[in-house]
Amino acid sequence: MDPYVIQMSSKGNLPSILDVHVNVGGRSSVPGKMKGRKARWSVRPSDMAKKTFNPIRAIVDNMKVKPNPNKTMISLSIGDPTVFGNLPTDPEVTQAMKDALDSGKYNGYAPSIGFLSSREEIASYYHCPEAPLEAKDVILTSGCSQAIDLCLAVLANPGQNILVPRPGFSLYKTLAESMGIEVKLYNLLPEKSWEIDLKQLESLIDEKTACLIVNNPSNPCGSVFSKRHLQKILAVAARQCVPILADEIYGDMVFSDCKYEPLATLSTDVPILSCGGLAKRWLVPGWRLGWILIHDRRDIFGNEIRDGLVKLSQRILGPCTIVQGALKSILCRTPGEFYHNTLSFLKSNADLCYGALAAIPGLRPVRPSGAMYLMVGIEMEHFPEFENDVEFTERLVAEQSVHCLPATCFEYPNFIRVVITVPEVMMLEACSRIQEFCEQHYHCAEGSQEECDK
Repeated sequence: MDPYVIQMSSKGNLPSILDVHVNVGGRSSVPGKMKGRKARWSVRPSDMAKKTFNPIRAIVDNMKVKPNPNKTMISLSIGDPTVFGNLPTDPEVTQAMKDALDSGKYNGYAPSIGFLSSREEIASYYHCPEAPLEAKDVILTSGCSQAIDLCLAVLANPGQNILVPRPGFSLYKTLAESMGIEVKLYNLLPEKSWEIDLKQLESLIDEKTACLIVNNPSNPCGSVFSKRHLQKILAVAARQCVPILADEIYGDMVFSDCKYEPLATLSTDVPILSCGGLAKRWLVPGWRLGWILIHDRRDIFGNEIRDGLVKLSQRILGPCTIVQGALKSILCRTPGEFYHNTLSFLKSNADLCYGALAAIPGLRPVRPSGAMYLMVGIEMEHFPEFENDVEFTERLVAEQSVHCLPATCFEYPNFIRVVITVPEVMMLEACSRIQEFCEQHYHCAEGSQEECDK
């Protein structure tokens, strides 16, 4: 008999079930004796899906509170500078995209790590004597979030741990825990403009620590670390031999009274994966172009980490080719005035918001130095009808139609995060409503009547 023959026997009459035997290589395979799945549906989500948890979505989506219908909604919760249309990107940036599209050169696939020419442009733009870069040190990604995802995936295995700031961007924990990586939270100190508690940080490091995440300038704090503080962070990493994932998506977005120091320019000893992108500085978060800069002057990462990042990038074929095609013009032709005007607006709004909220009894804003946010402490003892920051923000929406994010989203209860990218008139109105809300609900803490009478 031929090795592949299907035998069909009806035995004169059509049976209720067709008798089909498949003969493979002379061996009969009978359906009733086949090994395989059970004959019933059982489709369940993967462990990775079940471990994926975004606290912002979980908290915000569960609030289910209706804003005051008599007041226009003011959202100070979304870290997207394009929402209100008051911060458009520069015309040169838009023209670069039009030119790339019209050229017809960028409609096909690019290498998973990005076009060589585009990586050369990033390397040239960020190269400096203190932290030299070549194209081989650059991997382009679909936004900074994918850059962070790839860095975590290449540095840490399930069962290892990473060190994450508290308060900090919630995506670090979301990504890590979905991969089976433990998250250890190190503290930022509001009384020190959100500097790291270095002793507490170092106490968390053990033999399973895969990397330290440093976010500077900070989301959600709007803080910018000094050169001296960054050097102290690097000293901890060097002493403990822990590589750093530097989230620098807000790099250079610092106010005029402050200076941004790229972490890799301050150390030759510590291997650093620096993540950045177009989203914030160029005000185009939807264009989804990010990058990883590999700083490894002592060859500690070696080829293995580089090769690992390349392999991981091949799971999804990289960022939009049209944006890559526009990249050279975006980097070279965006006028300095555009960056200056953006930062001047943000600083003005930050000063306005800080001043207004600092004058409200029961609130303790921390002055920001960059990025697009500030954090505001709530003296909960003066607002006894609210159990926590989540309830505080819910009622603020319901009564005043002002939406801030409760800092529980960032592992830091009894604070709220305010986005400062909204138009100035909207910022003023929001602060006025927050003041009215606090005045209506403020109560003197027990034993502090004298202070209240002042």
